[in-house]
Amino acid sequence: MVTLALRQTVLELPAEDRQELAEALWDSLEIAPAALPAWQREILQTRLAELEANPEAGSSWEEVEARIWPEGA
Repeated sequence: MVTLALRQTVLELPAEDRQELAEALWDSLEIAPAALPAWQREILQTRLAELEANPEAGSSWEEVEARIWPEGA
């Protein structure tokens, strides 16, 4: 449990020190990435196989960006 005194002490630290502390605390959690459900893994494997079979298919990011945000819009 975080005491009120500890919380106040931390909040009085300079911003850089608070950021460093926050990063250290976050890193200490060692959160493992969630496993993908089988159906999502199958979709990703199918899409990867399609990409490997035909790497020229699809659009580049520049083409997609131009369609999404045309000049002047």
